[in-house]
Amino acid sequence: MRIVVDYDLCEANAKCMKACPEIFEVDEDDNLIVKSETFEASLQSKVEAAVRACPRQAIKIAKD
Repeated sequence: MRIVVDYDLCEANAKCMKACPEIFEVDEDDNLIVKSETFEASLQSKVEAAVRACPRQAIKIAKD
């Protein structure tokens, strides 16, 4: 599985970073950085929480 972000929707409000800081980071210029597009099963619940926390629904999980 991998993370897909629609940067046109993303407001970089850091809710995803609070839910899963291992994967998501908002830099000092308010840009969302995805540290890794793929993630291990141990982080799945945190990534899913980050997806749910996004108020703009800019984050999706693609099942490749």
